[in-house]
Amino acid sequence: MASLCRRIVTSTARNHVLSTSYRMASKVTMGDPLEHATGLEKRELLAKVAGNDNPFDIKVIKRGPGSKAQPNEIPSAFDARLVGCVCEEESTSINWMWLHKGEPKRCECGHWFNLVHKAPV
Repeated sequence: MASLCRRIVTSTARNHVLSTSYRMASKVTMGDPLEHATGLEKRELLAKVAGNDNPFDIKVIKRGPGSKAQPNEIPSAFDARLVGCVCEEESTSINWMWLHKGEPKRCECGHWFNLVHKAPV
């Protein structure tokens, strides 16, 4: 009885090794992620292919002059956006404020910000 079990295990192990080596011999390639993506992920990948590496505008925007005549323009696809201003270069705190469409707002440091419309991704 023990020899019968041993033969079954050996033959099963041999078949497993053969099937594994066969799988390793065939070349498997993954498809292009753009072909498999759907929804928002696909729109993000298409924007990156088109050259827009910041489609959601989440990277830091450097402040410009920030005067009332020339406020810093903050893009948004919505009517309001939360904006953080680091008033001094060495500052460890961020001044947060809500910007609303059509209402320029002044930060505590004196810089002006204005929300401008940007088409959604």
